Order: sequence, then structure tokens, then C-alpha cells
Amino acid sequence: MRHLGLLFVAAVVGLAGAAEAATVQELARLKGQGQSILRGVGLVTGLNGTGDSGKELAMARPLAQVLANSGNALASPRELLSGKSVALVMVTCVVPEAGGRADDTFDISVTVINSATSLRGGELYLAPMRGPFPNSPVYGIGAGLVDLNDPSTPTAGRVRGGARLVRDILMPEVGDQFDLILAPAYAGWSAASQIATAINARAQPQGPSVAFAIDDRTIRVTIPASERADRAGFLADVMSADVNASLLDLPAQVIVNPRTGSIIVTGDVEISPVAITQKDLNITTTIPAPVGTAINPLVRRDRWTTLETAMKPAEGAKLSDLIAAFKQLDIPVAEQINILQMLHKTGKLQARLVID
Repeated sequence: MRHLGLLFVAAVVGLAGAAEAATVQELARLKGQGQSILRGVGLVTGLNGTGDSGKELAMARPLAQVLANSGNALASPRELLSGKSVALVMVTCVVPEAGGRADDTFDISVTVINSATSLRGGELYLAPMRGPFPNSPVYGIGAGLVDLNDPSTPTAGRVRGGARLVRDILMPEVGDQFDLILAPAYAGWSAASQIATAINARAQPQGPSVAFAIDDRTIRVTIPASERADRAGFLADVMSADVNASLLDLPAQVIVNPRTGSIIVTGDVEISPVAITQKDLNITTTIPAPVGTAINPLVRRDRWTTLETAMKPAEGAKLSDLIAAFKQLDIPVAEQINILQMLHKTGKLQARLVID
């Protein structure tokens, strides 16, 4: 048996992005509107012997306080020594760019702080959630059953809709003039200019321009005096303006998310000539060669493939062909991402690689 690697010989690779329409609100946000982070410390209860040891005072003290507040004060934290059904955890919550109102709910991320080995089957007890700065007020309360993000990492989980706001988190009001900030993936002078043109065509088709690109990520918009009585309507026109994405002249990008196993390719992507070898693949050869029959036909299993092109020699196969070859050979997504990272590191991937 010979153990061979997976061999890909790739020349210049191109992937044409589809020309699609988008709206301004899909490409940009109002300046001042950004995600808000809430944080706190809480207790996950109901664990089956996988929680913190009762000897850890960092957990014992808040648990004793919770019991006292519930009318069951302990004579001493030493009464918790034998228990391992509770874990001290860090809780965080991301409130989206538009903010939130009291009673809105959002997901919570939960991670172990001390020696707890698993949060499986646990429930987050009422945890106050504050702003990110010292002495921030309480903006929400977190509680609910913990779902594990990944069974192989049982010390981190998520509480779906577990954070309930108790006060509003509002974004700044829109004045007579405001800025739109392009998402990093769409940054560029050409993109900013095209989006400003789309806004002018929608919001002020007959009058003077109201939107101008002032840098590669910022578009400044002035609300005409005649529209200021209905700011919401004008803002709705601006954010719903259609933009031809094919005119944005976006850079080629490969966006990967190792946690979810996603690979997204945008723009025109090229790969310089390169050979790739991947471990744990093999070709089995039997000597002498067997003779096939109708009952026992010969089956050939080669764990290799090539990328070729029907175009000019100077041109190459598409990146989609490389992804298709990965799929043909059952290469796990995690290893696909590793290969793309190595291509980028060696300068062979002619695109911006974004690790999400």
C-alpha cells in the first residue's frame, strides 16, 4: 500500500461574482448605530456533578447570597462543600445595531469561569446584565436553559432569547445631516461613490444631490429643508435605495467561518500556480492486478484529483472547481478552510481572506 497525498495542480483561478441588487441598508449603517455588549456573572444550576467544587469560594459566596435572598440563609458556606451541581459563569449578550427596547429578548453566551467541566443540562439562574464599563447600570436580566455550542466543548453554551432588557438601549437621533458607514466588506471609493449616486437617484431625483462620499467608508447625507418635517420617510427612502452590486467594484474576498464551517466567495478570485498535498489520503494497489468479472467487477478508488482548464494555458480553473474537488474527495470543511488559509499565507490566493 502506498500512502499518497491529495494533489491539486491549480493555475490561475477565476470566480465571477453574480451581479445582484442590494439596498443601502444591507451595505451601510447610520453612524452612531453599533452593536452594544452587555455582560455579567451568573450561576448555572442543575448540573449532574459537573459544576464547580463547593470549596471554591468564588462560586460559594454568590450561591450563598442567592440562597439568603430566597429566604434560605446558610449558617456557613461550608454547607456547600460537597455540592458540584452549580457553576460560576461569565455571561455576555450582543444587542444589535438598531438597539433594543425594554422587554426585547436576545441570546446569551455562557462560559465557565472556574473548574466546572460541563454545562450540559444546566439552567442559568437570574443574572443581572450590565453595560461594558465599570459601574454601568443593569440593562437586562439573563435566565434560561443552556444549549451547548459544541458537544466537544461543554464548558461554553448559549441561552436562546435568555436576556430580557429592563431598560431601553437607544441609538443617537438623526439630525439634519448624518453619515452612513459602509460595512468593512464593502469599503472602497468606487463603492461609496456608487451608493451615494443611488441615494441621490432615490431620495432627490430632480433636485440637487444630497449624498456625497467623503471617504472610502463614509457617505454624508443632508436632509433637504422640505423633507425635515418627515425625517422618517426621508430616511426610509435613503436606506431602501437600490444599489447595483456589480458596479461597486468590490475586492475579491473569501470569507470563512471555522465554527460554522461556512465558506463564501465574493468577487473575482484567482489562485496562482500551486500544488497542494493533504494528509490521510491513500491509493491501494493490488499486485498482481486482479481480473474483473460480472459478479466481482474491479472498483478503482483513487484519492486524488486534478484541476484543469479548457481555457488558454495562461488562464486557469475556477475556485469553484477546487471546492468541487474538495467535495468529491470528502475533504472535511475544517481541512478545506486550513488549505485556503495556507494558500492565503503563501500569497497564492489572490483575494482578501476574512476569518469570521
